[in-house]
Amino acid sequence: MTDSSSLTARIPLLEREQVPPETAALYDRLYAERGCVPNMFKGLSNAPDLALGVTALLKPLMGDGALPRWYKELIATRVAALNHCAYCVSAHRYLAGQLGATAEQIAGVDDPKSEGFETGPFTEKEKAGLRYAGLVHTSGHAINEAVYDAVSRHFEPAELVELTAVAAAFEMFSRFNSALQIPVTPLPEGAKG
Repeated sequence: MTDSSSLTARIPLLEREQVPPETAALYDRLYAERGCVPNMFKGLSNAPDLALGVTALLKPLMGDGALPRWYKELIATRVAALNHCAYCVSAHRYLAGQLGATAEQIAGVDDPKSEGFETGPFTEKEKAGLRYAGLVHTSGHAINEAVYDAVSRHFEPAELVELTAVAAAFEMFSRFNSALQIPVTPLPEGAKG
């Protein structure tokens, strides 16, 4: 995985004073929630409507729903690791930890060469979801009837929708951040990552 903290972004990373008022309000919310404005949003803000739209998508996508937030963050971390996106791995392993995932759980998903989650501290349901996310990474067509039957033994339809949406969305976010060389956002002071 390329260390993206030393990359120079291919697009401007806009600061609060460089964005329109609606986007500045978004920056204020992000700062209040996270203690920083993630570099991805500073890049997205070159297209303000897209930045606001992505934020609108992320709220239900990554909020508590049928699946808990900490688990969604682990799914995002796993997909990011499979895509070798250091930016997304850093952001989502940090958020997973903030939301209650253990260090062992995070370590089980953030190495693209490992399937440590298979022997790590996960329930059979959690393992099934991580396997499923890995197959979504391969291709939506990798979800054949046998795979679907196996995962649906553990997940209700609403959970499957959220699991699939998170896995698919982080294919896009990983590619966006990697293609535009968005550097890893420094963690807030005193944060453990």
